[in-house]
Amino acid sequence: MSSSRPTEVDDPTVTGSVRQPATLVVGMSIADVVRRDELLSAAAELDASLAFLQQGDPSVDAELTRLADDGVAVVRVVGVDLGPVAPAHSWLRRIVAHWWRARTGPRPEVHVATRLARSLTDPATVLEETRPITGTEPGLTSDAWERVPGYRHQVLVCRGPRCTAQGAVDSWRALVLAMMERGLGDDDALIVQTGCQFPCNQAPVFTVQPDDVWYGHVDPPTATRIVEEHLVGGRPLADHRAPRR
Repeated sequence: MSSSRPTEVDDPTVTGSVRQPATLVVGMSIADVVRRDELLSAAAELDASLAFLQQGDPSVDAELTRLADDGVAVVRVVGVDLGPVAPAHSWLRRIVAHWWRARTGPRPEVHVATRLARSLTDPATVLEETRPITGTEPGLTSDAWERVPGYRHQVLVCRGPRCTAQGAVDSWRALVLAMMERGLGDDDALIVQTGCQFPCNQAPVFTVQPDDVWYGHVDPPTATRIVEEHLVGGRPLADHRAPRR
């Protein structure tokens, strides 16, 4: 795999350009959004800014736009995956390439690390090998991105303030891992994280549709049981069902 090392901008005629490459650290998963403060500290070690691939602000597009508008000429991008269920590295490159192609103003040279950092101490090492964005990267052309999945269930995981404080991210992670262990994917059950679903005193709250089953106090072991007993076995859990008016 080829690598590239971005160089400083030496052309004095480039008005407003920043000579030193900027670094952008990207949290890949929703679980990484929860660890924002840790990622901010890791980014600060690299004199980098922070963005998120999903469910967090700023987004990758927004931060790349800010850097470009500030006159940065070279951007190095590294994704960080601190959990077991982040999107694949290819997603980061797709999103950055889409931004680069769609950018209408001054467009910086962008280099993306060839792999994800798996710990808070990895980004500097991972950034030693990067590949430039060329504009020829494939887009989302697969049929998988065009059709609605054929799932039987939607599992709605509440990520409102109370549910998040009560450990919804750990329960969500257990749900995803249990599905993976069972070989289930989006064509079996689609997992969606939502804002507040209520009732907050039952946090964390999960809802399984179209069965209209609401679960309260869903800790990680309960999330695993939801997969085994409800999604696979077809029997909703009786002991964690929340009352429905």
